[in-house]
Amino acid sequence: MGINSFNHPLMQNNIQRNDLDILIQFLQQDDPILTQSSNVESFEKEWSGWLGVDYSVFVNSGASSNLITMAIIKELYGAGEIIVPTLTWVSDIASVLQNGFDPVFIDINPQTLCMDDEKIIGALNAKTRAVFLTHVQGFNGLTDSLLQALKERNIPLIEDVCESHGATFKGKKLGSYGLISNFSFYYAHHMSTIEGGMVSTNDEEIYQIIRMFRSHGMTREMTNVKGKNRYIKKHQDLNADFIFAYPAYNVRNTEIGAVMGRNQLKRLDKNNEKRNINFKSFLSGLNEEIYRVDFDLEGCSNYAFPLVLKDPNFPFRDKLENHMQLNGIEFRRGNAGGGNQMRQPYLKGIVKKNDWENYPEVEHIHHFGWYIGNFPDLEEEKIQKLCEILNNV
Repeated sequence: MGINSFNHPLMQNNIQRNDLDILIQFLQQDDPILTQSSNVESFEKEWSGWLGVDYSVFVNSGASSNLITMAIIKELYGAGEIIVPTLTWVSDIASVLQNGFDPVFIDINPQTLCMDDEKIIGALNAKTRAVFLTHVQGFNGLTDSLLQALKERNIPLIEDVCESHGATFKGKKLGSYGLISNFSFYYAHHMSTIEGGMVSTNDEEIYQIIRMFRSHGMTREMTNVKGKNRYIKKHQDLNADFIFAYPAYNVRNTEIGAVMGRNQLKRLDKNNEKRNINFKSFLSGLNEEIYRVDFDLEGCSNYAFPLVLKDPNFPFRDKLENHMQLNGIEFRRGNAGGGNQMRQPYLKGIVKKNDWENYPEVEHIHHFGWYIGNFPDLEEEKIQKLCEILNNV
């Protein structure tokens, strides 16, 4: 193979011509409303219907959904510990820190890349305020034993489903189990609103709080009239239009994002089916003497191809990375978020030096795991060529 004779990006064509045409049609209306309005409301309802939950709130990013979720947990449950993954995106753990919680890190299950459920259960205690579980790269991180343990202890589950739209546990979509669930619509994810996120819940009280936290903490954002009137009656010295119940944020999204999201949602299920077909083809084509192929595919909605060496071998790792670069294969080492988050400088002083070495499964992914792009219009022939290149290092 010559240099760059094969090209395999992380993502392509996630925003299609049809999406742009729908958006242009919207913009060509006489005086279209661009800030949050009726399309945002419709997108939220359509998303809730697709997910199987009662309420959803459209925000400007998945990171913002993490941020306001942890802020709400702080308001409702007070300070304490949040159980977090070692393998996740930075905004999950950052939102925990930004709201004054103490993160408790859990190693991963190598078959799902998600937190090991037995280790989560073993870490639960009187200080635990929530379990913040990331469904990594389309894999399901839930088990019956975990859900039962949380129910018995009355500890809320927060689901990060930013990389796993459409994944399921026992036939029910991930994001419909937790007290609150978070999604991202960044360009590279299962569907895109350019930038954007969603916060979903079945709890009506929490839904009202999410709406307020999205928009400066204003009570006028509430759709519950009785609840809104209680604030007005209690604070008669204030203008009813400007009562701020919480020191919150402005993380609203726009009509532009909602128009695109509504259009993309129409093809999400079909795209997810193709992604899973691609993933199975990828795993079947890999040399299992070199790479791990024993992932748990039950309920999977693949985000990207995980490539993990079976054995820790630094010289071979470096050789493989050079081989992928020479052959035009774009990759990210460490899989989700750059590997073991405990090693990151933002956690200096919070994580004891070298403590990350006590988490062997995520350490293996950190050094010997990558993800490679998967997208709906990826051809079978190209997948097999990709595997051929990876098998012939």
